[in-house]
Amino acid sequence: MKNNKKTTVLPYLLILPTFVFVCIFTIYPTIASFVGSFYQHRLNVPRYREPVFNGLGNYRDIFASADFRMILQNTFVYVLALVPLTILAALFFALWLKNKRFARLRIAIFHPTILPMVSAATIWIFFLTPDYGLFNQFLRLFGYSGAENWISNPNLALMALVLVGFWKEAGFYMIYYLAGVQNLPEDVYEALKLEGAGPLTVFFRFTLPLLRRTTLFVTTVAVIGAFRAIDHVIVMTSGGPSGTSTLLLYQLWKVRFENLNIGQASTITVILVMVLLLFTISNFLLNEKRGEK
Repeated sequence: MKNNKKTTVLPYLLILPTFVFVCIFTIYPTIASFVGSFYQHRLNVPRYREPVFNGLGNYRDIFASADFRMILQNTFVYVLALVPLTILAALFFALWLKNKRFARLRIAIFHPTILPMVSAATIWIFFLTPDYGLFNQFLRLFGYSGAENWISNPNLALMALVLVGFWKEAGFYMIYYLAGVQNLPEDVYEALKLEGAGPLTVFFRFTLPLLRRTTLFVTTVAVIGAFRAIDHVIVMTSGGPSGTSTLLLYQLWKVRFENLNIGQASTITVILVMVLLLFTISNFLLNEKRGEK
């Protein structure tokens, strides 16, 4: 009986440290943010230094703000531009570099992932500098004489952030696809060659479906990572010009630590968590339905 009890308790003891960590740093802050979103709580306003119940007032104020709606739009544009490009590039690199003789190229593509985002953003500031930046020097080869300010242009600042995110993350997701590609059954592809199947048929009818689980995981991680983007926003644009490159997490940081508005920051946190939760659940359910067909 003692041996049975030890066997039963051991798995719970093994997961206990992780469970405690998740409770302290994930579950508790999420619940605290949800509760705090119903209160007016501002540390820089004497009247609201102590939380005052506000009901849905924070939610009404946020969604009534044109600035916040622009920030939501910026965030979704950033995610919808970055994630598909990154995933397609990661899949392309994995299929191209699955042969071991391309090991050095794998390292070259993966190398930006090793850099902290702050360092990557600093490097790209020099690339995008108006006068001597690499991009403008390259355009001069084709007769373009202007000195485009990529970061300060309201039409280009957000795309500059997408470019840095793409450069930084494509190699990271390539590793997951590379692991998936290398585990694909070789006998299936040999049979397809004997049947005379073309490369497009093989890719769309066999490779993509076999990588469905990998794509589900990579898509989920990539979307969550895109919504969590903040480092290169701070370093490169600070949300400017005129808020055209402000993303949701950066706005959360500003509201909480610059404006000291804990109630509104809690509301933005809840919105961010709900968006990510809805995406993760819907992405999982859609992929499960496709797998059943």
